[in-house]
Amino acid sequence: MASTRRSAATQLADPGDFSVVVGGPLFQLFRRAHLSGDALELQVQRVLAMAAVSWLPLLILSAVQGLALGTKVAVPFLYDIEQQARFLVFIPLLVGAELIVHQRLRFVARQFVERELIPEDAQARFGAALDTTVRLRNSLVAEVIMIVLVYVVGVGIVWRQHTSLDIATWYATPDAAGKTLSLAGYWYVYFSLPLTQFLLVRWYYRLSIWAWFLWRLSRINLRLVPTHPDRTGGLAFLAGATAGFAPLALAHGAFVSAFIASRIFLHRAALLDFKVIIIGMGVWVLMLFLGPFLVFSPQLARTRRQGERDYGPLAQRYAHQFDAKWVHTDKAPDEPLLGTADIQSLADMANVYDVVRTMRTTPITRQAIVQLLAATAAPIAPLALTMMPLGQIVKLLLGMVR
Repeated sequence: MASTRRSAATQLADPGDFSVVVGGPLFQLFRRAHLSGDALELQVQRVLAMAAVSWLPLLILSAVQGLALGTKVAVPFLYDIEQQARFLVFIPLLVGAELIVHQRLRFVARQFVERELIPEDAQARFGAALDTTVRLRNSLVAEVIMIVLVYVVGVGIVWRQHTSLDIATWYATPDAAGKTLSLAGYWYVYFSLPLTQFLLVRWYYRLSIWAWFLWRLSRINLRLVPTHPDRTGGLAFLAGATAGFAPLALAHGAFVSAFIASRIFLHRAALLDFKVIIIGMGVWVLMLFLGPFLVFSPQLARTRRQGERDYGPLAQRYAHQFDAKWVHTDKAPDEPLLGTADIQSLADMANVYDVVRTMRTTPITRQAIVQLLAATAAPIAPLALTMMPLGQIVKLLLGMVR
């Protein structure tokens, strides 16, 4: 068992070791194109390349047909807020988030080894979870299925029937047969749009692998300690992963913001018309990035209950002995009350029991929730200017802080 443990620790210490991000066919394509190293180096080059292949051809092709600016269509390319955000904000955030998420999740996975949370008899199960996670991450079949889903469902059903605009735009013009695509429209429908959807679905696949890995760990009887100072049995480090998800939360907020903005400016909608979508996105982000950590709640609750059963009687015995020695006694103690260590020991025992009693049953913190919601809301917040002028908003905020 000891050799298995050393193997797991060694694997997690390598730059190219366990990760739900570093791997897969697209990652190998980036490496062959010299857009990534073994540990996701060249992040800026990767972001620029992906934005260029998705956005630049659209600009050139729409300009050739006079659809980039002007009045030939109701929505020229450079005035299409939703698409500018999609290719110049959403895609860069999805690609740029890879390095941050990789570093954060590797740290979390390694902590299970370094903090000795995995019992000796569960090292083989831990190693198996690592191996399966890596195998799922590298799956060629999974990414092929994603591509098929993107073209059949994402483009063929969702975009054509629900999200494409029913007015003349730079990518298509409505006619009796449906829509006639422009030159830029063909690149948009058959490359740029599927690329965006593929990157998003690929992230959801990675997050599902991460959730599955955490679930596998939650099936192990972890060595949790109810008296751990972090008041989470030793699992408070899990909350450290949430900062890594902030760019992905920001990307979701940017996508929703662009969608709403285009409806506000093109169809005269109001921001409050989309309050359900905004609230729904906030809930989705919290479920997506924090929900997987809830798999540890049953084990944390069990640890707290056991801690109360173990430390409650211990605290009771000490309190009885202190009371018998210093309060209800017919004979004065041999030592003076002033300076005795008994009082400090009683205070220490109270602190220990308080840690057990207030131990949290979820590793999710309020700070983590605020971080993700703030990142999601940041791109949406400027749309409040469509409801009232900036000066009025500033006066309102100043009045609230007085």
